[in-house]
Amino acid sequence: MAEETALILLRDVISANNSYLEVLLRESFTVVCINENSGKTRVLPFKALYTNNSLFWIRKGEWTYFLRETDLASLDAKLQCPNAVPSELSAPALEVIEAPAAPEQSPPPLESETDEGGSPEETSFGHNYSEILSMTVNERTQVIDEAAKRLDSLAAQRPRQRKAAVEALIESTRNAALINRATLLGAMQLADGEAKKHTQSTVNSTQEMVKSTTQLITRSIFSDDLMNTLVAKSNGTVIQHMTRVFLTGLAFLSYYNELLTTTSYINKLRISFERQYRDFYRFLLPHLNPEEVVLERVFIKGMKAIAEEDFLNWATGFLIHDIGKAAAVEYHEGEAAYNRDIVIEHVKIGYNSVMNKTNYPRDAGLITGYHHEYYGDPGGYGYFRASLGQHKKTYPWAKQNHCITYELNPILSYDALAFFPVKLLEIIDVYDSITDPNRKYRKAMTPEEALSMMREEFIHKHHKIDIILFDIFADFVRKRVLASAKS
Repeated sequence: MAEETALILLRDVISANNSYLEVLLRESFTVVCINENSGKTRVLPFKALYTNNSLFWIRKGEWTYFLRETDLASLDAKLQCPNAVPSELSAPALEVIEAPAAPEQSPPPLESETDEGGSPEETSFGHNYSEILSMTVNERTQVIDEAAKRLDSLAAQRPRQRKAAVEALIESTRNAALINRATLLGAMQLADGEAKKHTQSTVNSTQEMVKSTTQLITRSIFSDDLMNTLVAKSNGTVIQHMTRVFLTGLAFLSYYNELLTTTSYINKLRISFERQYRDFYRFLLPHLNPEEVVLERVFIKGMKAIAEEDFLNWATGFLIHDIGKAAAVEYHEGEAAYNRDIVIEHVKIGYNSVMNKTNYPRDAGLITGYHHEYYGDPGGYGYFRASLGQHKKTYPWAKQNHCITYELNPILSYDALAFFPVKLLEIIDVYDSITDPNRKYRKAMTPEEALSMMREEFIHKHHKIDIILFDIFADFVRKRVLASAKS
């Protein structure tokens, strides 16, 4: 029988010192979960519970959450506190309970209490998320494999069955995103090596499904009703946002490649660069002589079409970009719903999970951790700016001589300010959130209103998104809207 140890209510621990939350998320601490009705006890990773519900320890329900007294001492050590137990937590009012023996770990308990319209998890991830959580990894892999076969079959049909294709794209993307999230929740309870084995079949099947999706979505994207159907089906929550961003991202990548390979866009851009774009990039590269700020300096080696392998890797990154999003986090909503610390935490969870617990391509992982960098603007956040800041402390003479790189090495060696797919995703991410018709706190914007606001707030007032890529995206949106009006 396991040795008994005193338990302390988790809500009292975090309430006494909010700094503990950061340590609990960063380190591999477990939580003792006791069901008040059945008395059943579970021991689960704090990270997994937090990812499932970022406020799980204070929500009313049948589960109560505790931290072992020995873990509290470890928490203090991580914070480098002088005393094993802080004075705030040694007060008589603190509830201490003798713990039963710890059972085997099992999936995080979902809250039984539901708000109007469902629990936060159900509202954010859909009614079928519970079903996917109950599946084995092999069963989840089979779902993705069957979706890929369905997409391949539809891609091969002539003429295309447009309605069937739209439904297949939406369902396969939604399920793949949910499955990846559920599988990563399980992987977070494992050591990195075991986690990578646990997630490998999901990674392989997802990458094949992305390839199948690409074959189906790249043709006639502006003349079908895919995006309109996505908006109609959206409920404004995490999984629908991920679905729309992934499919919009695929369409935009295809549009970008077609623009660069079938038109004289780059030559026209060189002609207009000094008049239309140079001042924007001079702000980002102030140490360069103005005459040095040219298109080939902004984009390392100049703008170019995207190779197939990069296309697929980046598309995969788009699919899983918000995999760490907690159920309680809203997208670009009102101040009442915005908690910067919680919003930042979803990026950390997603990035660390993908990089350490899976074998997804490294560039796909970087997309999850870098997609709110915003060219270093104070309104952004992410791993790159932290590592860049440390690099500048070590090498104060180092400068970034380019804005955007298509390759990994220049971003990892701090020679560029941003990674190309991340700058694309930032634009798509913001646009989708402010045009979502089911926004809770503000009325959704029309496409033109959204583009106008983004240009003013994210380019003119702040140098957050890339001006050239935004102009390409604006044309992409307008052509899609025009084509939809004609169909």
